Amino acid sequence: MSRIGHKTLEIPEGVEIKFNDNTVTVKGPKGELTRDFSKDMKIVIEDNVLTVQRPSDNKEHRALHGTTRSLIGNMVEGVHKGFEKSLEINGVGYRAQKQGNKVVVNAGYSHPVELDPIEGIEIEVPKNTQIVVKGIDKELVGAVAANIRAIRPPEPYKGKGIRYEGEYVRRKDGKTAK
Repeated sequence: MSRIGHKTLEIPEGVEIKFNDNTVTVKGPKGELTRDFSKDMKIVIEDNVLTVQRPSDNKEHRALHGTTRSLIGNMVEGVHKGFEKSLEINGVGYRAQKQGNKVVVNAGYSHPVELDPIEGIEIEVPKNTQIVVKGIDKELVGAVAANIRAIRPPEPYKGKGIRYEGEYVRRKDGKTAK
């Protein structure tokens, strides 16, 4: 039984959903998203409530049921509110700054790492030790945030590096003399 697949999705005011065959387009105040889904899943909109129905109970349809509902829900939330991921930079001399459209990150390498802007993603640097990634596509926001974190992942001995805001890094003891 798919708990997520059976949940209904309330369509907020100002959000418009169009679909033909297996392509769903969601348009809202922040932008527009389009995605292709399986032709097996049936999407029904009645009185501003969206439901996803599956044709049978075989394994593939059960898996697609919840996935389709979640992806459409993320599209609706993205065009209505948007998504945001915050990253913290820890370490002596580690910092980020915005230079025009680019974000320049100094993370202990011999050279600064430059991040070019990606269409549909906005990168802000409110403080030189904080980076905020914003956008309407949840998958793309998470991927960009993961790529920024991969510049210098947090290490367990001193905790230096780039981490998600609120991420816990398990610390290890260093060498001990016997």
